[in-house]
Amino acid sequence: MESLYILIPLSVLLVFIIGAIFWWSVRSGQYDDMEGPAYRMLMDDRDEPAPAARDKSSAKQNGQPEGAERQGK
Repeated sequence: MESLYILIPLSVLLVFIIGAIFWWSVRSGQYDDMEGPAYRMLMDDRDEPAPAARDKSSAKQNGQPEGAERQGK
């Protein structure tokens, strides 16, 4: 019976701590967009690659070692 004098205030304190953490997470936008990142991962990138990446990919397709197109070889 004496343990209830400790357990009840501890449980109330724990509820307030969990409530404060949940309130902070809602206010900081943690639950704003749950599906957006999953859809963004599946979307195609329609941007052109950066010039350095484009040079590397064209060199690989032409059979040249990387860096050869910059040296003029």
